[in-house]
Amino acid sequence: MTYDVSQWLTEIKTLRQQLVDAQQEREQAYSSAANWQRLYETEAQQRRAEAALTRQTIATLKQDIQQLKGAAPIEGSAAVESSAVRAEVEKLQTVAELQQKLIETLTERDRLTQALQLEQTNHAQTRQGLTTALGDAIDMLSKEKG
Repeated sequence: MTYDVSQWLTEIKTLRQQLVDAQQEREQAYSSAANWQRLYETEAQQRRAEAALTRQTIATLKQDIQQLKGAAPIEGSAAVESSAVRAEVEKLQTVAELQQKLIETLTERDRLTQALQLEQTNHAQTRQGLTTALGDAIDMLSKEKG
């Protein structure tokens, strides 16, 4: 009978250690999931800031184009005139100079639009990757709980 009790006590100790190990693994998985979530949120915030800056630059360029064309500002863009822009426009003496400046501005706008599209694509890929990693961490936690 002593053997049966000591065997049960050994089994209880083993099960307790397994429980402690499982709890440690669970805590590590929670920590990993929290870390991935923090990384995702940081990346998303950076992408949003970059996208906002790019949108602002595009709006400014559109406004500059409209001013160079002599038209009214585009709806939704800031109607604030920059004295530097006005001075630059006044320096343009010929139609050829104006056309060259317009070409440069349109080229820059196109480049910024492409950069914005690339950033949006990169953001979507990053979001997908981080979401997958977060999902994997959650699945791992679910399997450990089960």
